[in-house]
Amino acid sequence: MMLTPTSIYAEQQSPMERLDDISDEALQMVKFHRYEDAKRLLDYFSNQFTSIAGTDPPLTMDEVRIINTSHDEAVEAAVSSNMKYEERINKLVKFRLVIDAIATSHQPLWVEMEDQIMTAFHQAKDAAKKGDSGNFHTNFNSFLSLYNVIYPSMKIDVSVENVQKLDARIDFINEYRSLVVSDTKSQQELDKLDTDLVKLFSNMEEDEADPNIWWVIISTGSIIIMTLSYVGWRKYQGDKNQKKDRSKD
Repeated sequence: MMLTPTSIYAEQQSPMERLDDISDEALQMVKFHRYEDAKRLLDYFSNQFTSIAGTDPPLTMDEVRIINTSHDEAVEAAVSSNMKYEERINKLVKFRLVIDAIATSHQPLWVEMEDQIMTAFHQAKDAAKKGDSGNFHTNFNSFLSLYNVIYPSMKIDVSVENVQKLDARIDFINEYRSLVVSDTKSQQELDKLDTDLVKLFSNMEEDEADPNIWWVIISTGSIIIMTLSYVGWRKYQGDKNQKKDRSKD
């Protein structure tokens, strides 16, 4: 049987919303180790994406580049014979978040990672202030892993200036880890990054967020599998209800 993405309300969806659904289906296939099906969905995505390249509103060159890069990584995850399962998931989640950030007009899914990212960062920060080098490295690596997952989608929603500011702070801390652990003055960079991260999430559009979103932690603090289906379903139901309300007016 030929595998094709299903969408009951396809007629009501924009082209990017349909691509968003395909990216989610590809993620689900990888979660269930159905890598060949994931590859077929990603190929289907590529064909559909090419066909909507000139649609309105047009995508920016940066958006196209981010989509292509994250798509290539997702394909690599689907076809690789030796990539670890956790890494496959992270690459598909990264791709999923990118398409959602472009397709959605509400709070993007990547913002839902705030608690996990801030927890990992605060644990690293606390370890540094205690001079605990081992725990600092472990937790900062966990923070970087999570930050890397949201980074491409974040660049879609956040100004270049703010992204570069975050990059500079993170690069400094990463480059001078030993100094950050041992030097009180260098630890001020952790405080500044803390402030910047809080601003990053608080500046995003507030939207209804269900508190019962599950984030399954595996590989001890370094890689997280994110169960995005429930959040996506909530957002889809909200969009569908809005369309029903408009049709009644």
